[in-house]
Amino acid sequence: MSSLAAAHTSPLVSVVVIGRNEGARLRLCLQSIAAMELDGFRVETIYVDSASVDGSLALAQSYGAQVIALHPRRPTAALGRNAGWRAASGSLILFLDGDTILHPRFLADSLSEFALPEIAVVWGNRKELHPERSVYNRVLNLDWVYPPGFTSFCGGDALFRRDVLAAAGGYDETLIAGEEPELCRRIAALGYRILHLDRPMTLHDLAITRWRQYWKRATRAGHAYAEVSERFRNTASPFWQAETRQNRNRVVMLLSILLAGVAGSFGLLNPVPLLAALLLLALLALRSAWKARWKSQDAIAILLYGIHSHLQQLPIFVGQLQYRWTRSKGEHVALLEYK
Repeated sequence: MSSLAAAHTSPLVSVVVIGRNEGARLRLCLQSIAAMELDGFRVETIYVDSASVDGSLALAQSYGAQVIALHPRRPTAALGRNAGWRAASGSLILFLDGDTILHPRFLADSLSEFALPEIAVVWGNRKELHPERSVYNRVLNLDWVYPPGFTSFCGGDALFRRDVLAAAGGYDETLIAGEEPELCRRIAALGYRILHLDRPMTLHDLAITRWRQYWKRATRAGHAYAEVSERFRNTASPFWQAETRQNRNRVVMLLSILLAGVAGSFGLLNPVPLLAALLLLALLALRSAWKARWKSQDAIAILLYGIHSHLQQLPIFVGQLQYRWTRSKGEHVALLEYK
């Protein structure tokens, strides 16, 4: 078979990259796409930009990407991804965030998974590019670790069948977070499955170095829990309602322990009640760390992750309250950016 004929018969994969002022991170992302191993397939790259002011559009064009410029009043990742896959020509769509680096073999090793017609989404492992740069990066690196197998959702980096995206109607563009699990819920309702592979997929540059960034990221997660669970509240397939209740109950428990310790120490003029409360909180964190020990061999990271699993509950709960407050006023929260 001639090379021209092979080009017409080999499958086309459309790589859709979304970004907003990613700067040097976007350059690394585009370089990784250009460096991937094309083993029996072709690639087109589409970059969707949400009102960047750092030259991202020109940078993407210099790498041969088709560029789509959006200027939405309320930018969301869902808007960018929808614009990208709807302009794509491939039967498979690989979504990447502009702050990620694609593993050169992920596509070549993963396309065969779609031999099963019920597989609609395939995703692999994401890891932090620089976990050593901050305690936040080191801990949140473990947030990306999931067991392999069939899952109820995927992350932002994932490989989709284009026809299934069309059948499901794409991403919900009104969501500022949680758009991937919400879409996966609708895809599963169509009878398809989401498969997580124990295979390197992307490196990610979280770039969280300050407490304020950590807090905003967690409040965004809380907003997503509240909004997505509300969407499915009165359906035959409720989603994230247990998580929203669990978050509320854990915040009440943790604050009750701490306040009881403070009140006891002030009332008795004795530090023992407060020390006992802090010891109980430490034991809860150690319990969470022990349950998460399968995620990493880095003992310090696991211990910090145990603390993080409880500490994040407060900003997550605040995010839930923010969503319900703005919803009660008939308003929408703007994009919550933490970078």
